[in-house]
Amino acid sequence: MSETIFEALRESHAIQRSLMRKLMRSDPGEHRVELFTALRIELAAHEAAEERFLYVPMLMDDRGLHPSRDALADHHKMDDLVEELQTVNHAGRKWTANLSKLSEELHEHLREEERSFFQLGGKILTDRQKTGLAKKYRKEYIAMHKKLASE
Repeated sequence: MSETIFEALRESHAIQRSLMRKLMRSDPGEHRVELFTALRIELAAHEAAEERFLYVPMLMDDRGLHPSRDALADHHKMDDLVEELQTVNHAGRKWTANLSKLSEELHEHLREEERSFFQLGGKILTDRQKTGLAKKYRKEYIAMHKKLASE
C-alpha cells in the first residue's frame, strides 16, 4: 500500500524529536547554531505542508474543526518561541529557558497529534485522500525545505 499522510508526518516528527534532543544537549557555539537552524527549517517546512494537506481537509469536517484549530494554535505558539530563540549567540539563561519551553510545546504537540489527532483524521479521511495527501505533503515539504535553506 502507498504511504499515508500520517506515515509521512511521523517521519518528520522523528526528525524534529532528534534535532530537539541534540539541541537540548548542545553547548553554545557553532554546532548549536547549526542544530537550531536545522530545527527551525524542519519545523517551518513541516508546519506549512501539514497545515495545507492535513489541517485544511480536516477543517472541512465538523469533527475536525476544533482539533484542527487547537493544532494551528500550537503551531503559532511554537513559531513565537522559535522567533524569540533567533539571536546571535544562542546562549544564556533566557535562551535556554525558551528552548526548554519550545521542547515542551513541541513534544506535547507531537504526542497529541500522534495519539488522538491522527486517529480522528483516519476516521475523517478516505484511504484515497490519505495517500493523495501524503504525496502533496511530501512535495510541499521538500519545496519548503529548499526555500527556507536558501534564505
